Amino acid sequence: MPPEEAWAGFFDPKTTLEKLGLTKDIRAVVDFGCGYGTFTIPAAKIIGGKVYALDIEPEMVAATNTKAAAADLDNVEAHHRDFVADGSGLPDSSMDYAMLFNILHAEERMTLLREAWRVLTVGGKLAVIHWNYDAHTPRGPTIGIRPRPEQCGAWAESAGFATLPPGLIDLPPYHYGYVFERV
Repeated sequence: MPPEEAWAGFFDPKTTLEKLGLTKDIRAVVDFGCGYGTFTIPAAKIIGGKVYALDIEPEMVAATNTKAAAADLDNVEAHHRDFVADGSGLPDSSMDYAMLFNILHAEERMTLLREAWRVLTVGGKLAVIHWNYDAHTPRGPTIGIRPRPEQCGAWAESAGFATLPPGLIDLPPYHYGYVFERV
């Protein structure tokens, strides 16, 4: 992860979450790879339920917990977890919304997508964002492993998700996104 000050400049988290259909009616969200809490904290402020934030790096979990406490949020539960190797630890069909943000370049992308499918309720939403397929973005994985938008869509559909309208969502300045539904 780059320094948090640099990372924060790549996103408008609240606007991104709104474009990806996160609303106050959602009761349970899982953030796979919460990092600094960049999306966890704004999500916790939007929804009417709890956000489960997972990360393999203990420092990221600590940062997310610190931010949640500073914002007086009691609806964030952050856990140190290798969710690729061990799963999320969440019950089947227990989440309304899952976030896979800047993570589908991982070798185990189908493991991630299947775990998101497992924990989502039928009709639950999977939000995906990734770096634009453009070598000139200031960060992100190398172009050799960076997924094209159509690849993310195909992977999600092969894991059992349906693409929701409008399909590809532009998330300036450096990202694109999709919202999928567990069917």
